[in-house]
Amino acid sequence: MSNPSLLILAGDGIGPEVMAQVQRIIGWYGEKRGLNFDVSEDLVGGAAYDKHGTPLTDETMAKAQAADAVLLGAVGGPKYDDLDFSVKPERGLLRLRKEMDLFANLRPAQCFDALAEFSSLKTELVSGLDIMIVRELTSGVYFGEPRGIFEEGNQRVGINTQRYTEAEIERGARAAFELAMKRDKRLCSMEKANVMESGILWREVVTEVSKDYPEVALSHMYADNGAMQLVRAPKQFDVIYTDNLFGDILSDCAAMLTGSLGMLPSASLGAPMENGHPKALYEPVHGSAPDITGQGKANPSACILSFAMALRYSFDQGAEADRLEAAVEKVLADGIRTADLMQAGDGKPVSTTEMGDAILAALDASL
Repeated sequence: MSNPSLLILAGDGIGPEVMAQVQRIIGWYGEKRGLNFDVSEDLVGGAAYDKHGTPLTDETMAKAQAADAVLLGAVGGPKYDDLDFSVKPERGLLRLRKEMDLFANLRPAQCFDALAEFSSLKTELVSGLDIMIVRELTSGVYFGEPRGIFEEGNQRVGINTQRYTEAEIERGARAAFELAMKRDKRLCSMEKANVMESGILWREVVTEVSKDYPEVALSHMYADNGAMQLVRAPKQFDVIYTDNLFGDILSDCAAMLTGSLGMLPSASLGAPMENGHPKALYEPVHGSAPDITGQGKANPSACILSFAMALRYSFDQGAEADRLEAAVEKVLADGIRTADLMQAGDGKPVSTTEMGDAILAALDASL
């Protein structure tokens, strides 16, 4: 039986630095746990543009379609700011999401006890926080037509269209309900049904899907109120399901509850493949951080935790995902910090590689 395949797209900025630590973790699983992967690597984003003149080649796209999972580092940077919109690094990521049909974006917002004081909210509001935001990823205003900048009379007009079909809402809703069934069985659907017809349809479809999940307590909330509630009393939520635009905003809002973007993974899942697992792309929430690129300051934890999500959702290795997440939590509890997690008087931060060393040592200690 062949090993599962994993395509690594390290990308730009700190992407290659944090991905190097993930590859050490992958090597550890092969050596210590007999869990081997057929790993291949390719380019995406600015790195791909520099070599090929496009942020994602057709050949790389084909590799992504064929892989059991894709692990991505980060894309973008100021050197690409003046490129035409069609070839900006981010277009490579959007193409992966669209052509792989990765319609459900999973954004966990979990606050490790050791980092509760890093949140901008009071510690008691975020300690023990564990939210999962499910964002519909391939439709809505980011992809709707018509779109563009047009001449209308003597002025320019920018147009983006919010568009959803029942099927697009339903498949994401089912992913959210399935997750809720494995968690605390509570789901809050967020939209703007008070002012948007797409929000009315969203609420109707989610309510209809809920009939298939009678054990899950469904609630509805306008997305603007949802943003307020996330910073007022975030632990009232378990799973949140929302559209592409609101999900983009709400998940970043929830990210800062945890204290650091450097700790947050994500998964983007699609329809099941022949092996029964969903097509999937995993990536840290943080960006390419060009200001610290090449300095050994980047926190690899979010990318490592993204691999933990891959273990859980793509490779049926939930226990090993738990092991890796526990190793990261132990390192934090031991006071080991990269620069992004330091407070005044904390001493000297560890480097990217040293953080990887500590997580590997914690994995060794778990055996």
